[in-house]
Amino acid sequence: MSRHTVDDLQAIADAIVAMAEPGEQIEANVARSRETDIRVYNGELEHFVSAQSQGISVRVIKDGRTGSSHAGTLDETAWREVLAEARENATLGSVDEWAGLAEPDGVAIVEQELWDDALDAFDTAKKIEIAKELERAAVGADPRVRIDDSNYSDGATEEAFATTMGIRSSGRSNSCYASVSVMADDAGETQTGWAYALGKNPAEFDLAKAGVEAAKKATGLLGAVKPPSKRTTVVLDPMVTAQFLGIIGSTLNGESVVKGRSLFANRLGEAVASPLITLVDDPTDSRAYTASEIDSEGLAARRNVLIKDGVLQMFVHSSYSARRAGTKSTGNAVGGGVGCLALQLTPGTKTQAELIADIEEGVLIQSVQGLHSGVNPISGDFSTGASGVMIRNGKVAEPIREFTIASTLQRMLLDVLAIGNDVDWLPMRAAGVSMVIADVTMSGA
Repeated sequence: MSRHTVDDLQAIADAIVAMAEPGEQIEANVARSRETDIRVYNGELEHFVSAQSQGISVRVIKDGRTGSSHAGTLDETAWREVLAEARENATLGSVDEWAGLAEPDGVAIVEQELWDDALDAFDTAKKIEIAKELERAAVGADPRVRIDDSNYSDGATEEAFATTMGIRSSGRSNSCYASVSVMADDAGETQTGWAYALGKNPAEFDLAKAGVEAAKKATGLLGAVKPPSKRTTVVLDPMVTAQFLGIIGSTLNGESVVKGRSLFANRLGEAVASPLITLVDDPTDSRAYTASEIDSEGLAARRNVLIKDGVLQMFVHSSYSARRAGTKSTGNAVGGGVGCLALQLTPGTKTQAELIADIEEGVLIQSVQGLHSGVNPISGDFSTGASGVMIRNGKVAEPIREFTIASTLQRMLLDVLAIGNDVDWLPMRAAGVSMVIADVTMSGA
């Protein structure tokens, strides 16, 4: 059963909320987590961390003033101190007319399988062996390849939540992934490549595929040259698309909109992208690495269609940003703010190779560097370092590096020519898919 209740943590959250005094709103979050991080190098264990933590966070709102406090232990003395400190902090806070906890909105929780028993029971020695096997797969794929590092990571969280507004839930989730980074050497030149292996538990990892993919990325860039500067058609690799989606998602954030920091403010109902673009934030899709049942205010996570057939439909909100904007929460509270939880584009019908076959001249962008620092979220201007492969007559040609690609996010969304069917579920808040964009400025030699 997926709706596993965590009774001991829920009892603490309930007890804290029951202490509310007249005129007080209280939110209690009680959690217990553990994580494993493993790194191997040349067949030897280089780094091993297995950590456990627990904690209580309390937020108190009274007369428009908010106070919060946290402790890293679960005993009653600690949580009583945390509550007292949050109350005291609230008296010191400034008045905010929008302050308040989320109210129940009647949206039902979409039950998901967020916990995997096989991962929970997975032996530590086998986790180390996975990192070693992934390293062997990558180095064995090509004699020019040497290891940078090979990693295994997992985490598990049990959590309970309660508020004086009547929101109450508990649950547990766990996840894992492996990653490998390699270097390829040839004629005094070195290039890098990396790849992930994903699954609900380590038995689902395709380590051989990930090893080959990392090696191919590195060896494929050997002999890369600096391309000439020009405007051209680009194909974004799924990972690069996912990175761009993360930035576009942040511009569709209700907090950014109410603060006047979004390039899409005042554009609801307008065509902001190619009709091929339907962008959805769907944490209820269990294939997403960041799938979840509730947001950080305890409201049900839900499928939100942000852009449909190119037309801007909505912004994502927490209860706070929604009050400021005169609307309702979309179940997108993240930490103390707002954010998209699990972005994805509706895929097209062609493979990446088929998309490339339709392009006479262009560039396959396989990686970008410094994207977050290279984007202005208010104007939409971006310029980012990139590496990839030239496309000629529908086929990939020579590798290229040390160039930048530049446009604006607005222009880029409107200039989308095609979307692939190669959905890549990555360990981040956006899934990747190949995407073809016209008229991007490439600055090289």
